[in-house]
Amino acid sequence: MTNGKVLVLGATGNLGGYSAVALKAAGFDVIAAGHRKSDNGFFAEQGIPYYSFDITDGNAFDVLLDQNITTVADFAGELPSRYAFDPQALLRSITNSTINVLEFMRKAGAKKIIFPTTPYDLFYLHETGKPIDPDARRSFPATGDHSIYTIAKNAAVDLIEYYHNVYGFDRFILRHFTIYQYHPNAYHFADHRMRKMPYRMLMDRAANGDPISIYGDPTRVKEMVYIKDYTKVVVAAAKSDLPGGFYNIGSPTRVSLDEMIHGIVEVFSPADKKSEITYDPTKPDTLQSMLDWSKTAKDLGYRPEYSFIEMMRDFKREMADEPFAKLWGTGKEYDELYKNSCERENK
Repeated sequence: MTNGKVLVLGATGNLGGYSAVALKAAGFDVIAAGHRKSDNGFFAEQGIPYYSFDITDGNAFDVLLDQNITTVADFAGELPSRYAFDPQALLRSITNSTINVLEFMRKAGAKKIIFPTTPYDLFYLHETGKPIDPDARRSFPATGDHSIYTIAKNAAVDLIEYYHNVYGFDRFILRHFTIYQYHPNAYHFADHRMRKMPYRMLMDRAANGDPISIYGDPTRVKEMVYIKDYTKVVVAAAKSDLPGGFYNIGSPTRVSLDEMIHGIVEVFSPADKKSEITYDPTKPDTLQSMLDWSKTAKDLGYRPEYSFIEMMRDFKREMADEPFAKLWGTGKEYDELYKNSCERENK
């Protein structure tokens, strides 16, 4: 007996791929949908049908109207860290597309939406030294590469709230920082330029046995949530009979910069060539923002299981096994793309 039918949008992305597989394993009928023309047969191997369509086209959803979908988990939309800066694309793929999703739900009789938002909607509460309340007043950063992204997300959430109030949709708005997982693409866009993600650079340095310097205050902490804990919240939201609301997702124990670096060296450095760790307090401190996830624990039974070391060990295993290679490709392929990008910049 299944729990219902869930449409996972953005199923070819980082969160969507793992979430679709987790929902299927939890007993849901799952339909995966993404912008890519083909998933290379990945979802068929999981017993999940895959649809390719453009969420910015409201008519594209018509093909799913007769599928008896009860819940939509919407992980679709552009990310400022994955693509060059394009404000129009952010608004089209996040805000405008959310209207298409909600209208599809209204027509199809689906009554629940799961939607990830950004912690930058509470940017003014970052660096306060206190865990941030999930129901605090939302805002957006006035400048920076996450500003328009946050504006687009806020507008989408406001639309979801409207459909909750008018049509009775249950909505689970999930707020979190980076969700850590192995993806063959170790790169992102920082200030609109393609760069390797900092934590992946640290893993490379550790794997090579290169020295690593810890900048600023090593006791500063951050939320580090593993994908396999994150998907438990998605499954719990899909099962929940509550009307939902805003839910923060944080790590079991916040990880200090010192613990993070020592953990990466423990897992990734060769036994006979451990990276030397030094400290440089003259450098700027890393950012420190914390989320209060007690409401997520109370309403959705959130009990994160992966410690930082366990997360890194599982990360390393998946780096070797590449379980989503059929869907995402391999690390070597993305390294080649990065190499080509650097060559273009240097011309």
